[in-house]
Amino acid sequence: MPFPSSLRARSGPRRRSLLAVAPAALLVAGCSADSENSASGGSRPSAADRVRARAARDSRALAERYDAVVAAHPALAERLRPLRAEVARHERAFAGTPSPSPSVSASPSVSASPSGPAAPSASASAAVPAKEKDALAELAAAEREIVDRRTEALLTAPGELARLLASVAAAGAAHVYLLTEAGR
Repeated sequence: MPFPSSLRARSGPRRRSLLAVAPAALLVAGCSADSENSASGGSRPSAADRVRARAARDSRALAERYDAVVAAHPALAERLRPLRAEVARHERAFAGTPSPSPSVSASPSVSASPSGPAAPSASASAAVPAKEKDALAELAAAEREIVDRRTEALLTAPGELARLLASVAAAGAAHVYLLTEAGR
């Protein structure tokens, strides 16, 4: 007897996209820390610095998007707070700044973007869709785009940075799932 096919259409990440990060993570796990040190000192460190800076900017922009969605849809605040906190930790990891204590990072005043000016967040809130479902879909699309960019950057990043990129990309893929599938 054949199994009935699912009646609902899937809109979130497929198993294939979630597992796309796994081979890259396994490949990176095989890299040794010595490969970073044995690379020539010319262009390698500056390329890694550019990748880190780009990843930090992407995380900062994503955090501002989360803030804009929460500002436009306060009912989503509780659902988005843990995801936004993770994105802020990712930004700090790429920027090389220490993370605040868990009790401080859980406070609502710290969850706002203190380093960025208020204008980008205010203009971003104007661009948030009126429907919560559409706002979540747009946020998931932004997460997915950043996951793809970080997965691509794995190919050229040195060992430790590549491991960080793989870990954060996997977390981003989980965020996409939570924003799309888990809310159904």
